[in-house]
Amino acid sequence: MVRILVAAVVALILVSGEGAPQAEPAPPRPNIVVMIIDDAAFMDLGAYGGEARTPNIDALAARGSLFTRYYSSPLCSPSRAMLLTGMDNHLTGVSTIPEVLPKAHEGQPGYTMRLEPGVATLAERLKPLGYRTLMTGKWHLGSGEGDLPKAHGFDRSFALDASGADNWEDKSYMPYYADAPWYEDDVPAGLPDDFYSSEFIVDQMLTYLDEGDGEAPFFAYLAFMAVHIPVQAPPEFTANYAGVYDAGWDATRTARWERARERGYVPADAALAPMPAGFRPWDSLPPEEQELYAARMQVNAGMLEAMDHHVGRLLEHLKSTGRYDNTIFVVTSDNGPEPSRGDTDPRLKFWMDMNGYHMDLEGMGEKGSWAFIGPEWAMAAASPHDKFKFLGSEGGIRVPFIMAGAGLGDGGRVDARAFVTDVAPTLLALAGGGPELDGAKPMTGRSLLPLLRGETSAVYGPDDAIVIEVSGNAAVIKGDYKLTRNQLPHGDARWRLYDLSKDPGETTDLSASRPEIYDDLSAEYAAYSKRAGVLEVPEGYNSLDEVTRHSLARQAERYRPYLIGAGIALFALIAGGALLWRRRKQKA
Repeated sequence: MVRILVAAVVALILVSGEGAPQAEPAPPRPNIVVMIIDDAAFMDLGAYGGEARTPNIDALAARGSLFTRYYSSPLCSPSRAMLLTGMDNHLTGVSTIPEVLPKAHEGQPGYTMRLEPGVATLAERLKPLGYRTLMTGKWHLGSGEGDLPKAHGFDRSFALDASGADNWEDKSYMPYYADAPWYEDDVPAGLPDDFYSSEFIVDQMLTYLDEGDGEAPFFAYLAFMAVHIPVQAPPEFTANYAGVYDAGWDATRTARWERARERGYVPADAALAPMPAGFRPWDSLPPEEQELYAARMQVNAGMLEAMDHHVGRLLEHLKSTGRYDNTIFVVTSDNGPEPSRGDTDPRLKFWMDMNGYHMDLEGMGEKGSWAFIGPEWAMAAASPHDKFKFLGSEGGIRVPFIMAGAGLGDGGRVDARAFVTDVAPTLLALAGGGPELDGAKPMTGRSLLPLLRGETSAVYGPDDAIVIEVSGNAAVIKGDYKLTRNQLPHGDARWRLYDLSKDPGETTDLSASRPEIYDDLSAEYAAYSKRAGVLEVPEGYNSLDEVTRHSLARQAERYRPYLIGAGIALFALIAGGALLWRRRKQKA
């Protein structure tokens, strides 16, 4: 009887699995936080040697990897499309931004200015893995039906679908837009009375993080409006930079270049590119203009610090809720610094006056102000590199990139090349990979995970080319060499060749002296152009002219009913006057 009972117990144990070796539980999938800054230069952040105080982002850099050769596109929408999809911008449908799209390209494949069918975002790829997907801030990837974040995999979102907007109020920042198109979960939404963009973007994300299942992993995408125009910041942050920029853009540019040499970003004997022809020497400005321009750069630094302050609030929230240690963080910029000015076009000045903006020193950066840094400060900010946003020069496409957090360790400084399309496949790999999505096009980027874990020194070998094209501005980066082309108004549409290992400031064109390399990189571009479906811009293309054309067209469309009404009223007035005059004449 005892034997029977023992046998029964053993059988029960075997059936139930008790007593058998148990498999180790799978580690929880990491949370993911991606933070993209708008128009930040390579050396803007404190971790890279900039003047702005960014201790919270710097702390992430200190515990993770800081990249020195990470490339984005020269404009916001293509960069955001590539970041979220891991695909080349032309394959996403967002080849450029709608504001500068040539008329001949409108509606063409790759130029629809929306994420096209078959293009899957990181949010869509993470959802089958159990991730909650959250987004706050600037979207700028299409505002039609099916174009906003909810339609592209985000569970919750509060998104601005525009190139920018006011940071203090619910209103447009340029004539191209009638208003600031904010949406919550794809439904038009207004902003709170105490709105400031960086604060609100973090506040809204904290609200979303605290909703739902606190045990589920999350993907949080925060797209900040700092430091896009209009440059605006709370005065308590701006005040921290009193006097910092009084020496002007020439001195700041040289100082950043010197710090870059000290940190090894550029060779000790590398040359600093000269300021372009027509750019104003600081000493040529009268004292009152120097004061005005120094104040604008103060606000720019204050805006970065304000953003970092609110990033700190996010990090503290994750720590207090026990989610920080299992979170991967990405911090980057969509392109280099913004060169646009707001004080040279009387039409823009008229629009600003009509919309309650001023550009005065008093109250600069505060509600109602419209501040900018302009091309000279953009050149200074881009130092030690050349040029700025819009262009394929290093200053337009070489931007900060930091990765830190769970499973990555202290990678320190990374000097290997990386590209914006690499972010999505890297994060997907860290999340454990995902199933193939029906109808989804493949990613074109490469996972940086072997590089981050020290398993390899590079993911792009000397024969691997990184190719970028946006509105005719292009770059081919292969090994130490770079072939680049810049369009008007700051370029001349000519291809030039540089050796970045010796000349990261792009000062010496090697096209004539190294024809074999020029031809090789030209062939790389031709193959890429065919593969990606690049449409070349018309001869004489000028992005500034396109912005003006699109803005005037939108204004005309917006006010057409009023103009028609005014025309009818004027015609009626003239006709009535003529009729009255005729009757009086007949009576006489």
